Amino acid sequence: MCVYNGQRVTKVEFIELKKLEKAIKDIDALKRPVVNAIECAPLAVIKPTLDKTNFDIVTMEWSFLPSNVRNRDQAKEFRKKYDTENAKGEELLLIGENGKEKMFRKSALERRCLIISDRYYEWRHIYRKNKRTGENLKTPDKFPYQIMVKDRPYFYIAGVYNNWTDQDSGENVDTIAMVTTAANELAAKVHNSKERMPTILPDDLAWEWAMEDLTEQRITELATYQMPQELMVAETINQKFQQSPTEIPYLVTYPEIEALDNPGSFKPAQMSLF
Repeated sequence: MCVYNGQRVTKVEFIELKKLEKAIKDIDALKRPVVNAIECAPLAVIKPTLDKTNFDIVTMEWSFLPSNVRNRDQAKEFRKKYDTENAKGEELLLIGENGKEKMFRKSALERRCLIISDRYYEWRHIYRKNKRTGENLKTPDKFPYQIMVKDRPYFYIAGVYNNWTDQDSGENVDTIAMVTTAANELAAKVHNSKERMPTILPDDLAWEWAMEDLTEQRITELATYQMPQELMVAETINQKFQQSPTEIPYLVTYPEIEALDNPGSFKPAQMSLF
């Protein structure tokens, strides 16, 4: 799933949401080429105000914690057992057979937000053949890609969050899950093990997701929105990019894999947020 995101947004001095502006030049969280969910790293997020007439740019701990997790020790064990970095858009509003709401439902109804991103990272799995039997080896080789939206210096990914409190220490923090959807054709060629991608929303839908009151049907429609492949670009990068989180990954050509049909070219352009 999607556990590495890029948040290097330095080419504009403000984020504009309709007619609302927020300065970003002094936000350190928007100067990071690689953000790692495995480390529960902070994500820079657009969080609507309670009345949804404005928004703040805040950081949230990447890996959703439900309120019934009592303290940091339980949080550590919970995160070992459950992967809550991502939330499937198709399943956000599920109710269990016992009538109990699933983990993300209340947040999807009441606490939607936007993750600011300039790229995300995935691995393409390539199976080599056993020279003797001709069958695929059990363990694939993995090749990393950075995936971006063409001609956009940054874009928006749907998120849901929960304000979590450590009941022992009183620590209070917002924790977030990135919403994912079925991969489009390009993203499926990269993330070919699970064929998923982040729910990347264009400006009008991003505004709607974060700032408007929505029906359950509309929440699911937006949560499962699939960015068209022709608007995206995927490029192979250095294998150990995640070990240098403060450096922009560099492009690498791997002769053992075929180039994708739709790699495109990335040309950042100035734009407003929404």
